[in-house]
Amino acid sequence: MTGTDSDAVDPVVHARRWWILATVLTGLFAVNVTITILAVSIHRIASEFNTTEATMTWVVTGPLLAFGVVGPLVGKLGDRYGHKRLFLLGMVGVVFTAVASAVAWSAGSLIAFRVLGAVEGAATGPASFAIVSRVFSQRERVKALGYWTMVGAGGPVVGVVAGGPLVEAFGWRVLFLLQIPIAVVAFVLALRLLPETPRHRQGRLDLAGAGLLALGVAPLLFAVSEATRLGWTDPTVVAGLVISPLALVGFVRVERTADSPLLPLPYLRRRGFTFAIVTQATLNAAYMGSFILTPLLLQNVLGYSETRTGLVSIARPLAFSIAGPLAAVVSRRVGARWAATGGAVGVVAAMGWMATLGESSTAVVIMGALALAGVGMGIAMPPLSASVTASVEPRDLGIAGAAQQMVNQVGVVVGITVMQMVQQSRVEVVGQAASYRWGYLTGLVLAAGAVLTAPRIVAATSARVVFEGGEGSPSPVDAITDAAPVADPIP
Repeated sequence: MTGTDSDAVDPVVHARRWWILATVLTGLFAVNVTITILAVSIHRIASEFNTTEATMTWVVTGPLLAFGVVGPLVGKLGDRYGHKRLFLLGMVGVVFTAVASAVAWSAGSLIAFRVLGAVEGAATGPASFAIVSRVFSQRERVKALGYWTMVGAGGPVVGVVAGGPLVEAFGWRVLFLLQIPIAVVAFVLALRLLPETPRHRQGRLDLAGAGLLALGVAPLLFAVSEATRLGWTDPTVVAGLVISPLALVGFVRVERTADSPLLPLPYLRRRGFTFAIVTQATLNAAYMGSFILTPLLLQNVLGYSETRTGLVSIARPLAFSIAGPLAAVVSRRVGARWAATGGAVGVVAAMGWMATLGESSTAVVIMGALALAGVGMGIAMPPLSASVTASVEPRDLGIAGAAQQMVNQVGVVVGITVMQMVQQSRVEVVGQAASYRWGYLTGLVLAAGAVLTAPRIVAATSARVVFEGGEGSPSPVDAITDAAPVADPIP
């Protein structure tokens, strides 16, 4: 099964492809909705556990770090042992850690359970990405990935929107109790509907590569996230900044000689792969950085309650949910590259609009800026994800999804940290209300980088790739027709 044509897919699978999509999106939502759902409740939880707010921010940052570190390894495990199996194990893990989080007795236990939940839940992202990419033809894949992107990136935002009213009414523990039935439904549907995916067990599992990659990513993310609290000259921060590049150099050396590499390095020379994930990372940095700044602006400057903050913030996920599925239409009309570039321009404009917000801003104006960001992301992300699928071989779809997940999480943590750091550094200079402008302008600069890289992606909807020699040894003999071949090297 190449996934490039509907008649190459099993007829039964093809007939129920939209049910399969609904199933994996249910599981993806069950995982992603809690990544940031506690963001509006950090102060409340810190008071309950008699600890600092800085400590409790790790209930948000910790899972993000875990997602980024373990994503590539679980993606490879899915390629080797089957993505359906990986998805089912992920749902079991979600139920277990949701129960544990609901009964957490201290700050440390809650952080540990959330990190563990992210490790197990990280299996859902690459597995669902690979399954969707396999059951949909190239003609429908952008549309399907539009829904996948909407849930994957929009789930955390929906969590914050719903979290405020739920926490005020029932307390924060109910958030995890509500997560359990969603995961159970996803598990039951997946057991019944998801197709088995081919397993590729050639060579040994690249544990050395996984360890070096974790050592290359985790210290860097820790250093960036903690530098504002500890200072850039703190020994632990400096150590993280030194260890990470050394470990990444070691990772590249190991991958060059690995029998079955965790990340096939030749993909980094394919513009459809590299430029797509770089664009996703920079857009997510601005998008999620503003996602953290905006509730703080609403509460600290405008005096909004948690519930009102959530109601205003709902403009962004609603706009995202509408724009995501429409991305396929936009891509067909103007081309994938221009759709992705146009979406990035929308995010840039949204950051500029947010930079004008202040004490006199009305709820309608704020919601307009948030909605523009949602539209921009909703249009940009599906063609970017589809570009990745068109640039890798079918046996590596899992690791391709994991690579996206890892780079996106790095972008998210960096964006949140840098934008907050800039905003906080300007408080004493320009005052609290005006300081947020500088944070949003930082997001504008990050999103502007995506405008430069988005035009370099490839158009999956115009791809026609033929594989010879069976699924175990794919050999692309045709190329992307949109002015860039699949294996077009980066100049």
